[in-house]
Amino acid sequence: MNFDVLTLFPDLFTNFIQESLIQKAIENGRLHIRTINIRDFSQDKHQKVDDTPYGGGSGMLLKPEPIFSAFDAILKDGDTHSIKTIYLTPTGTRLDHSKVLELATFDRLILLCGRYEGVDQRVIDELVDEEISIGDYVLFGGEIPAMVLMEAVSRHVKGVLGNEESLSSESFASNLLEYPQYTKPREFRGLSVPEVLFSGNHKAIEEWKKEQSILKTRARRPELLDKKDKL
Repeated sequence: MNFDVLTLFPDLFTNFIQESLIQKAIENGRLHIRTINIRDFSQDKHQKVDDTPYGGGSGMLLKPEPIFSAFDAILKDGDTHSIKTIYLTPTGTRLDHSKVLELATFDRLILLCGRYEGVDQRVIDELVDEEISIGDYVLFGGEIPAMVLMEAVSRHVKGVLGNEESLSSESFASNLLEYPQYTKPREFRGLSVPEVLFSGNHKAIEEWKKEQSILKTRARRPELLDKKDKL
């Protein structure tokens, strides 16, 4: 999986790509993450990339020229892989499990990180395939959402996770939240691990896990149960 991230702040991604499973996946050739500084494509000697919006309004918009030039540069090699371009914005489609699975089928994702009041609409109309949001709130820019998307998608790239079987039992894989889990010690500060987990009865344990998942989902995300019933 290849990620190209267009941003005004590439240094924000330094630690992200140098830690934990992301770093290992890059070293093993499972992931390729490249950051592109939009300012490098500015026509202005001061690397200015934003300007005031026509028609008035607060804030500044990212100009189209440097973004179009950045896209021209990264696509000039005639890449024939399956590519999708995503603009991270609060007004986009909500990122969820099904969307993550869909994005994981592409060979290459180009992620455009907005800043200020957003980007010139011509960028969206001509370069962007889909606008995606990670939630109904506003951040300073699209860099953190880009990291969220990359981590979520990367977990579904073959070879990134050490135990890929865990994907089938985690939250949202079956429209149920994951059941409670415990490890040693068996008792801690008067709190005990449920006895069923020591029973050795695999059927009883699986039934307990399913029941706990349903209870948690009903309490926290009841709409997921409605969605599950419709499948």
